Amino acid sequence: MLKKRYLAAAVAAAGLMAGQNAVAADECGDITIASMNWASAELIAEIDKRILSDGYGCNAELVAGDTMPTFTSMNEKGEPDLAPELWVNAVRAPLDAAVAEGEMIIAAEILSDGGEEGWWIPKYIADANPEIKTPADALERPDLFPAPEDDSMGAVHNCPAGWNCQITTGNLFTAYGGEDKGFELVDTGSSAGLDGSIAKAYERGEGWLGYYWSPTAILGRYEMVKLDMGPHDKEHWDTCTAVLDCEAPKVNGWAKSEVFSVVTDDFAEKAGVAMDYISTRSWKNDTVNVLLAWMADNQATGEEAAQHFLENYENVWGGWVSEDAMAKVKSSL
Repeated sequence: MLKKRYLAAAVAAAGLMAGQNAVAADECGDITIASMNWASAELIAEIDKRILSDGYGCNAELVAGDTMPTFTSMNEKGEPDLAPELWVNAVRAPLDAAVAEGEMIIAAEILSDGGEEGWWIPKYIADANPEIKTPADALERPDLFPAPEDDSMGAVHNCPAGWNCQITTGNLFTAYGGEDKGFELVDTGSSAGLDGSIAKAYERGEGWLGYYWSPTAILGRYEMVKLDMGPHDKEHWDTCTAVLDCEAPKVNGWAKSEVFSVVTDDFAEKAGVAMDYISTRSWKNDTVNVLLAWMADNQATGEEAAQHFLENYENVWGGWVSEDAMAKVKSSL
């Protein structure tokens, strides 16, 4: 399998060096890319489509996807060819099995920081109070994080009802002794309510403490600092931290959500040097956050955001592609 993959890459590279675009196109052929139903995944899928089509001569097409249906289809039917942003913690066991059987390949870690969850505070609060590194540190200062209805109390902003993080944040609030330290757990009501509470704090220059995750548009608009939640104890997490009404929760940290690009073995063989691109590209959450904020502020589609990225972030994507592919993408812009 590896020999065939390297042979395909060599043939495609030779075609590119000779300027034989038709050979490169034949080498890459038809490719289907899963466009997942959240903003960061939609964006990278559109970027992949542009770069694979314009830079590597692929005939790339987007298909709608989501984590479990996309993985199941790739595993059982060999399509789509590429899942650009697969949160692999959700499919770790069957994915490992598929990789071991040679049916699927884990390529680049597309989010080099991984998916991040935890408790966050505004950067201006962190800068002014460098001693605050952990939730325990923050809970010593209720005066810095006033509750919206009673500024004599501190507040920890929770997730909306129905989200699993509402349970985990509630249990961690108990584990840290938040109530005894003069804090209340604030129900934000909805995703918009949670976002709005951060925006309101920033507009007023006030403190804010609570759950959030990355990459997201809101963290592209407002600089936030994630507190050190400590190590992740999976057994306690599964049996208590993530369990409603756990009687004796302990301090625990979120596990890093690993986010990789995953391809079928057939894709790796037919894509030629385009596989080098899929195996190389990776970006940091700070970059994604800013792009998602641009998308939200401009009500832009993933396709429009991909164009914006390629026009303005050559310093990022230029390191993902060959010189020949880079010239072709720039020409297409």
